[in-house]
Amino acid sequence: MRFDDRLDPLLEEIAEKIINCTRCPLAEGRINAVPGEGPQHASMMFIGEAPGAKEDETGRPFVGQSGQLMTDIMKDVGIAREEVFITSILKCRPPENRNPDPDEVRACAPFVLAQLDSISPIVTVTLGNAAYDLFSSTFYLPKRKVGEVHGKVFRLHSTGARYLMPTYHPAGLLYNRKLIPEFRKDLETALKYLGMRP
Repeated sequence: MRFDDRLDPLLEEIAEKIINCTRCPLAEGRINAVPGEGPQHASMMFIGEAPGAKEDETGRPFVGQSGQLMTDIMKDVGIAREEVFITSILKCRPPENRNPDPDEVRACAPFVLAQLDSISPIVTVTLGNAAYDLFSSTFYLPKRKVGEVHGKVFRLHSTGARYLMPTYHPAGLLYNRKLIPEFRKDLETALKYLGMRP
């Protein structure tokens, strides 16, 4: 079974492992695991927190209300959704969309890090605190809340990826629309880095 015609065998293998994963109890309650989608050699990668109800139902990332808002803003700033790889830290939906538990993050982290290494994007955009927390721990970035570091671009080392930029999770924009201009500006900043080289 192919999950995305644009995936190479390594990303396909990671997706298969995610689909069949039973590393944590979230596997027991899922309808679908959500490996992510996008081209193998995407220049930009978006990483959120976890699938929601719509994602669990469809097996696709960011297809609910917050995903539609994100897609619209991406389009506004010149980022085509089909040209980026989109995934989340957790690959299964937590009950009632609660925040990820540390054990769940530890279970899923190898998958998203393997995807990052395989895709080797120029810019990785983390969406929300949970995603940034994982990467700040992994790559020794400042331990801060997203509200303090959003829009700042960090150089990544010891990875095929080059730059990381945290920003708000699109779900947060639904509850606080005053953040939308900041989110849009952050994406514009990320877009500028696509033309840069390490």
